[in-house]
Amino acid sequence: MGQGGGGVKKFGAPLFGTPKSWHARQQPSSPSGCTGPGPSPGGQDLGFCAVPGAMAAENPVESLQEEATCPVCLEYFTEPVTLECGHNFCRACISQCWEGSDTAASCPQCRETVQQRNLRPNRQLANMVEITKRLSLQAAKGAGGDGVCGEHQEAMKLFSNVTLDPDTAYPQLILSEGGKSVRWGDTWQHLPNNPERFDSWACVLGCEGFTSGRHCWEVEVEVGVGQSWAVGVARESVGRKGGISLSPEGGIWAVERCWWGQYQALTSPETPLPLSRVPRRIRVCLDCDRGQVTFIDAGDEAPIFTFPPGSVPGERIRPWLRVGGRSQLRLCP
Repeated sequence: MGQGGGGVKKFGAPLFGTPKSWHARQQPSSPSGCTGPGPSPGGQDLGFCAVPGAMAAENPVESLQEEATCPVCLEYFTEPVTLECGHNFCRACISQCWEGSDTAASCPQCRETVQQRNLRPNRQLANMVEITKRLSLQAAKGAGGDGVCGEHQEAMKLFSNVTLDPDTAYPQLILSEGGKSVRWGDTWQHLPNNPERFDSWACVLGCEGFTSGRHCWEVEVEVGVGQSWAVGVARESVGRKGGISLSPEGGIWAVERCWWGQYQALTSPETPLPLSRVPRRIRVCLDCDRGQVTFIDAGDEAPIFTFPPGSVPGERIRPWLRVGGRSQLRLCP
């Protein structure tokens, strides 16, 4: 682990690269339950997953966006496929979920055992995603164009502007003036030992807190020799003093880079993450309504790890970083 003292080890629920038995043992059911509109005119069941409040949203485009979103990566479906149980995922997302398992695996949504080879391309859902993208673009242009990406002519993703809270920072961490970056300092700072400040782990919280909706932000990370860090979220009531648990049990959901170069999710025990490439920018996607947090390599949009629906409690959740020796993290933009 990193600098700044010891701590209790971890607990959590992996979604990627884990034994199929985990899904039946650890993963809670979706808090909303999944419902489908029935067979389409073409005879294929779209099997949409209902998100609480989605169909009651005032804006129908937002409802479509929810239905067109993969429950693993929280992005629009890419090459959507339908499992035997009727649930839909991006082909790449479900492949990573089942990486390393045998011929049979379980659905991340309902835990039903399914055959890996029985992945049916969902062309109707793929078409709906494209329609949703066009409607989102039209809605953004109708609002004055502020929500349109000039380069890609797509509706821009909603990212939260996150800054770091100096009152929570471990005394050996140095924050930039604007609160957008943090690094390990050479000397201990004599700062007030206020109740909000971490005093044993080299951690810092974001100023912002979230209780509902979906929120994303990105963190630039360093990958040099001997550098360690962790990126994630923490509940408002996370312990700040003494040996705290860097785990969902302790109110922290995160992925980390160890000083020897291994990547892992902070579960109990830790879940190694066999990444195909070294991430340099990590996107954190928090879905408060589903109680889910997903980590994505922003460089190639590959899913890194997901704490599944129901993992994150319904209290105020804040961005959380841990910084080890010789490391620096920067919030983007």
